[in-house]
Formats: sequence, structure tokens, C-alpha cells
Amino acid sequence: MPINKACKNGIQRGKDNDPRLFAGNVLWLPVLVVLILLVTGCMDTGGAKEEQPSGNPKAKTINIVISNLGMTFPAGMDENDNRYLNYIEQNTGLDIQVNTPPTEVYNEKLDVIMSSGNLPDMLHTYEPVWFDNYVKQGAFMPLDELIDKYGPHLKEKIPAEVWERVKYGGKIYAIPSLNEVTGVELMYARKDWLDRLGLEPPETLDEYYEVIRAFAQDDPDGNGIQDTIGLIFTSDLGRSSPFFGAFGTQLNDTWFERDGQLVYGSTLPETKEALAFFAKLYRENLLDREFPLNLQNNLFEKIEDGQVGLFSATWYDTRGPIAANMKKDPNAEWIPLEYPIGPGGQKGVYGKDIIRGYNVIPAESKHAAEVIQLLDFIAENYKTLKLGFENEIWWWQDGKIVTDFALHDEHLYRGIYQSLVDVPDELLFKERLDSLGDFNLYDNLQRITPNIMPSAFYGVPTPAMGKYSKKLGTMEDVFTKIIMGLEPLDAFDEYVKQWKEQGGDEITKEVNEWYAKQK
Repeated sequence: MPINKACKNGIQRGKDNDPRLFAGNVLWLPVLVVLILLVTGCMDTGGAKEEQPSGNPKAKTINIVISNLGMTFPAGMDENDNRYLNYIEQNTGLDIQVNTPPTEVYNEKLDVIMSSGNLPDMLHTYEPVWFDNYVKQGAFMPLDELIDKYGPHLKEKIPAEVWERVKYGGKIYAIPSLNEVTGVELMYARKDWLDRLGLEPPETLDEYYEVIRAFAQDDPDGNGIQDTIGLIFTSDLGRSSPFFGAFGTQLNDTWFERDGQLVYGSTLPETKEALAFFAKLYRENLLDREFPLNLQNNLFEKIEDGQVGLFSATWYDTRGPIAANMKKDPNAEWIPLEYPIGPGGQKGVYGKDIIRGYNVIPAESKHAAEVIQLLDFIAENYKTLKLGFENEIWWWQDGKIVTDFALHDEHLYRGIYQSLVDVPDELLFKERLDSLGDFNLYDNLQRITPNIMPSAFYGVPTPAMGKYSKKLGTMEDVFTKIIMGLEPLDAFDEYVKQWKEQGGDEITKEVNEWYAKQK
């Protein structure tokens, strides 16, 4: 039954529910957000409580700003009126007013809010540089005493080394939310296409090149038309990580040690070699000509429609576009591949930082204690918010979790709240993923983990990062131009020169000062 605004004033609340994929867009943003929220967490326990009226004239109101993660709500519900927020409010005695700026301009909206003079009681950010910038301006409240008094489950579930990363001057300034996955991408290919063309699953980069060429030129789907794509990326070189790994480098703000010093992955000579390889594929019409324009939904549609037979998948794509393709074409068979091994024997993919988000409390907030109580409740009851209400969304059967997929996907929006304080639980994680069907989700993650190329820098953003990172990031647009032949390969050398001159050298100096202290 739909819930209306009267619920906030104590009228009986109705029923409804739902996770991101990390699959969420079931028009393909859902497959993404549904399965990402798979990982960020989306399920629940205990159904009846959330139906009880929460009208409490003594309830304290707190205002929070969080992302909606691209989620949608069942009819009649929104971010302020739904069963999962009701469940939280009824169990904490709080009246929570939620503001969810559009995901497309989320970071910009946070800046507007911070300069407005009308601050909420809590904001959630995903950007460490943003967090670092405002901490140094004295914008946020130190939280140590509040955590000691109101956050026992936060202290228990968040590792000590993570707390150290949100400290300034020895004080904690954020409640971190953690990543349950350490890496995202792995290679998948259509085995039926390999078999039709008499090819073995590729391992070396040279073998990958031959499969990519054959998938583009040798009619792998047997329809007599040259309408297939050898390799596909998304804009900004999304889904390219395994190929950079074959050259021993990564983008994605990854730092590597070279001769005892940390250097930025995007500026390495190995990155130039990878761009040369991609430019060769593009020149030969083996790389999707539309990749600079591809968003996730374009990628998904091309996979579902049978144009793609090899790509760098996310761990949850087996429940998304790959599953959709196999449903559309019963003859389609997909298999995971070894990561491409480059000339120097290297392979791997970028890793994800253990911190995925930061909950901060403005220094002027009069309800900091209530915010900590809210976050502590989420940490304590993460199982309900990850899985959904027990015996409704999911239940135990023969020692395993069984999930109602329709309700599970309908209630993905619960991840908006759960992801504020995501805390790892390896056993629950596997049980949850296995309950979602035979999509090899947990196995995919197990394939990724040993192949991660972690960043050697994992400290708080340096002062120079706060000044230059955004500008330096836009300079990587030249990579796409090099691949398309709009700029010569040597434009990479000019990029490196400009990167260093426009702040990169200053960042590198600070990063290596941090690195020396770790040693």
C-alpha cells in the first residue's frame, strides 16, 4: 500500500520494499544499480515492526543529504516516505528529513549546500578530496566523543586502520562507509563464437588481438553480415582496465612504485604503449567506433543484442547484460577468461579503495548525537537493510538464503540508506550473492581479487590534490583523441609535460613525502 506524507505525523504506515545492481537500472541503469547495490548492500530483516506508527511528538528531526544512487521508488513512495526509512525512524525514534540531490550534479550540489549558510545535520560524500578540503576549512565537527558515547557498533565494525584514514590532527571527522568488493572488472567472452571460429580462449595479449580481430571480421554469429564488434569500451575509456593491466599500468588515480618513488599511472610510458595498442585496434575497425559516446546503457544494449562477444565485464554483468543476451539468444554461451598477459608477463585490473563514502557532520549541527545514533543503527542492522525484510524478501531454506527476486529488485532503494554505513560481512556477502541465482557473482569476485593492481598511495588527499586534481583529470581527454587518430601518439608526451607543470609535480612531491613516512 502506498505511503503518504501523513505517515510522518503518526498515521499508520503501509507496506512496500527493495538494492543497485552495483545492478540497478533494469533498463540497464537498473541492472547496474541493482547489482552494484548488490555489493553495496540491499536486504532486510524483521517485517512487522516497520508497519507500526512512528508518530512521536518528542522525536527529534535531523536533516541529511545523501545520494539516491540512481534508485527509483515504488509508486506512492519517495526518499522521505518508504518502508525502509520508516523502519529506521521507528527503531531510532528520529524524524529523518532526507535530501537527495540529482546524481548527475551531486558533488556540485554539495558545494552549493556548504556555501548556503543553511546546513543540514549530515552530508554524505564519495569524494576524498571534497572531504579533505572542507575538513581543513574547519567545516566539520570532530566525532571521537560522540562515537564513544553513541556509536558502539560503528567502533566494533569499522577497522582501526580505516578510522586512521579519516583523522586530522588525531581527531575523527567522518564516519566511513566501506567497500565490500576490492575490484570490479574481469574479462568475459562468448564461447559459442570461439567454438564457431575454431579459437581457444585467449590468454596473451597477442591471442586477445586475434580473437578481437576474428570477432569483428569473421562473422562469429554466422548471419553472413559484418555486424559484430571486436572490443567495446565506454566513454572515458571505461571497461579498458584489463588491457592497461597487460602493459603494467592503470588509470583510475593509481600510483605505482618505480625505483623507490611513487609515480602516477596515467603518466607512465606503459600507458603510452597501451594507447598505441588501442589506436591500432581503432584504426583497423576492431574497437567499437562509438566508444567515446557509449554510456552504460549503450554497452548493455549492444551486448544484449548480440553485437559483442568479448568485453571487460563488471562482476555483476552476468546478472545483467550477459543474462539478457542469453535470454534473447538461447545459443549464446559466455565464459570468464584469463586476464590478458602483456609482453612483459604483466596482467591485472584497478582496485577499489576500502572507503567508498564519508558521512560528515557540519560544525554547527545541533543534532550530532542523533546523527551518530542513526549511523550506529544502520551499522547494527545492516543485514535488514542489505537483504530486505526477512520472511518477505528472503527466507532461510535448507540452510541457504532464498530470495524473492521480484521483491528484491523492487526494493533496491533500501540501499540508499544501507550504503551510508556499509560494513563487510564475508559470510553474509557470499550467502546473499548465491541467493540471487546462478550468475557466478561470488566466483567472479574471487577471480578479480588476486589480479588487483592496488594503488601504492592510500592516504588522505594531499593539499595539492585539492588544488589540481579536477583540472588534471580533464587533461586525460587526449587519450581518447590519440586512440581515434585525432592526435598523434606523441601527444601523450605533451600531456605528461603539462600534467607535471600544472600541478602534477607538486602532487607527486607530497605523495612521496607521505610514502617516506609509511616506510
